[in-house]
Amino acid sequence: MPPKIRQLIAELEEAGFVNRGGKGSHRNFVHPQCRKPVPISGKPGDDGKHYQVRAVRLALEELKIR
Repeated sequence: MPPKIRQLIAELEEAGFVNRGGKGSHRNFVHPQCRKPVPISGKPGDDGKHYQVRAVRLALEELKIR
């Protein structure tokens, strides 16, 4: 079962990412030490798509490396 959107958002916020807003159901999370923003779309109760889960994992790993 894929993680929910709310779980992905919680992981990003725990790592220090900030929601800089977006249009509609889209949110862009940014971190000063991460090169690219992490876009997340959908309602909090929706299942995360495979590309959203991958984007979150890569962003969190980029922070660990630095």
